[in-house]
Amino acid sequence: MARSEGIAFDTELADLPQALRWRTWMGRIEAVLFASAEPVGRDTLAGIVGRECSIDLLIEDISSELNDRPYEIARVAGGWQFRTRTGFSDAIRAVRGNPVETRPLSPTEGLVLTAIAYLQPVTRGEISRMMGREVSRDVIGRLHRNGFIARGPRSPEPGAPYTYVTTAGFLEHFGLDTLRDLPDMEALEDAGLLQKDGGGISDMLVFGEEREATEEDTQ
Repeated sequence: MARSEGIAFDTELADLPQALRWRTWMGRIEAVLFASAEPVGRDTLAGIVGRECSIDLLIEDISSELNDRPYEIARVAGGWQFRTRTGFSDAIRAVRGNPVETRPLSPTEGLVLTAIAYLQPVTRGEISRMMGREVSRDVIGRLHRNGFIARGPRSPEPGAPYTYVTTAGFLEHFGLDTLRDLPDMEALEDAGLLQKDGGGISDMLVFGEEREATEEDTQ
């Protein structure tokens, strides 16, 4: 039994029949996901259901009941989140208008983000050498401000520069659960599209290909 602000919270629901207990757990999970603007992790959800309860099975049952609904439960950034199905985006825009959108990724930003995603932790200098041209601090700064990357550990190379890694915001934005959901790196290397040693990275933008660049690629 969990406690919230000193008040006992019955997670086990032992007094309820099994079927009703399961339905109540489903309702709790759905309510928490509905109320959260961010993905909700397994540990958080485990705090509102029985100790032996399977979070995955609860989510699966809830998702089955949402098959005909305009929204779904998405697995992103190591947690779960309600999202509107893409087929209804036009209806939402018709009511809300076009929201203020962040500037699309430029080709260079998409390429740098691709390198960081696959090769992290990686320094700005390493990315520059792979691309065959200098990666400016402005590019790194914009990716950082957008919440896609963060500083990682310092590199052991001379000067101990910071490395860069992707963030949970990166996973959420691109609809990934974990970095394991990235397209297979070995396949990209075999195709000559991604190499850390002795080659370079092609201008195939894994995270920019669906975005229209609106500024000149001058970095």
